[in-house]
Amino acid sequence: MARPVKKTLEIWKKEILDAAQTLFLSKGFEQTSISDIMDIVGGAKGMFYHCFKSKEEVMHTLCDKMFFENNPFEKIKNRTDLNGLQKIKELLVINQSDTKRNDFNLQAMSILKDPHILASAIESNKRILTPLWFELLEEAKKDGSIKTEYTKELSEILPLINFWLIPTVYPATAEEIHHKYLFIMEVLSHMGLPLFHDKTTALAEKFIADISAKGGKKQ
Repeated sequence: MARPVKKTLEIWKKEILDAAQTLFLSKGFEQTSISDIMDIVGGAKGMFYHCFKSKEEVMHTLCDKMFFENNPFEKIKNRTDLNGLQKIKELLVINQSDTKRNDFNLQAMSILKDPHILASAIESNKRILTPLWFELLEEAKKDGSIKTEYTKELSEILPLINFWLIPTVYPATAEEIHHKYLFIMEVLSHMGLPLFHDKTTALAEKFIADISAKGGKKQ
């Protein structure tokens, strides 16, 4: 009789991530237990902890994975029909239109209350997003579609904006979050990055409504 093939650690990790993604989206992060995940995978809790330190680490890993699977920067990078500023606006539309990832990010809001998770998320955004933003902003500056001397500073602050808007990090009502959004758009415009656009504004308003419903303060 042939021996059963043992799963490698990488296969275990993939199966845990796949199961967790399904459960987080269907049940919610807080309602999903490690036992729920391992019941689908077909393994003991010990194997989970052999692969990941915590459920929060799984969520963080999934957020990065989903970004790279549908990276909006890659989608607009080689568009020859758009100038730099148009690419930035299109990137925001693509990003905010990704319903599956946005739903997942809503589930991730609750874990950002943990300062260690928040610090890790900020570091991840700095490592991944800042270089991508800098490259795109430099392109827009060179083609003249934006006029700014602050491409480096903008590339560092743009990945941080979402954290300021998230009410589990900075408690706020829906009205307060919307006011923050208008403030951000005004500041970016003064820094040479005008982003007001019908599509992005409509999508941003939906994003604000969603995050407010998930974790915003009551009026």
